[in-house]
Amino acid sequence: MHRVLALVGPTASGKTAVSLAVARALNGEIINGDSQQVYRGCDIGTAKIRPDEMQGIPHHLLDVKDPHAQFSVAEFQQRVDGLIAEISARGRLPILVGGTGLYIRAVLREYTFAELDTDGAVRARLNTEAARLGPPALHARLAQVDPPAAARIHPNDQLRIVRALEVWELTGQPISTLQQQAAGARYDYLLVGLTMGRDHLYTRIDQRVDAMLQAGWLAEVQALLSRGLRPEQGPLAAIGYKELVSYLRGLATWPQAVEWAKRNTRRYAKRQLTWFRREADIHWVDVEPGPAVAAADIVRLVAGKWHCTIELR
Repeated sequence: MHRVLALVGPTASGKTAVSLAVARALNGEIINGDSQQVYRGCDIGTAKIRPDEMQGIPHHLLDVKDPHAQFSVAEFQQRVDGLIAEISARGRLPILVGGTGLYIRAVLREYTFAELDTDGAVRARLNTEAARLGPPALHARLAQVDPPAAARIHPNDQLRIVRALEVWELTGQPISTLQQQAAGARYDYLLVGLTMGRDHLYTRIDQRVDAMLQAGWLAEVQALLSRGLRPEQGPLAAIGYKELVSYLRGLATWPQAVEWAKRNTRRYAKRQLTWFRREADIHWVDVEPGPAVAAADIVRLVAGKWHCTIELR
């Protein structure tokens, strides 16, 4: 069974800096575990690492999808499985880094995916309803037919709400019963979560949003729209992007859009932490002392987990 180190945490918790230090120490290669960083052209708004920041460490599963294309947890699982095998064959440690909890869990533990029907006409109709009534209205409908799915999907996550309702209409079954999860481990893994004080995290989130805007995030959103990407489609429906789309469509002032982006990102970070705290086997590492200290703590956890059989650098 291949060994895998999974490094998770909320947005803006410092995963990139810590993962680079850990990868250097453990002869590792990094696999992206963020569902939005797979999209080409979505760089600033996803805080995607730049090639000049990678320090020579191989990074995988970045920029692999066109923003018009769908990307599912099943495809993520399949792609990561292949990467883990390849990296392990090179004698290096696969390090899965990200904040998309369901995607990380699907790689680490047994998770089966039913072949779910799709219907473009049904999906188009539901998207039209969402545009007219708002995603929360469809989320309320989902809560009536599939409470477990509604509980894990945010009321504004139009993409997943529409998908869940589409499956219900086509199959008569809740998507939550078709996505069956079991507890068995798929890899010999170590799951590490980064943590810091809430006030510190929220300050970092606000500062990062400001930095992204200064780096040209609005122009990035405009470029995606110019390519024909619809506001409810793919990455433009993600937190931050959708708030800037609202500004461009005249539905919000600039101060409102910026504040909404910060507020909704803080709320998203809180949901991420709630998800990861449910993982019984997670090891929490305080990142407030800095990435070097956190990386050293993670290396010690790895040494204890695998009895120093991985060559430390």
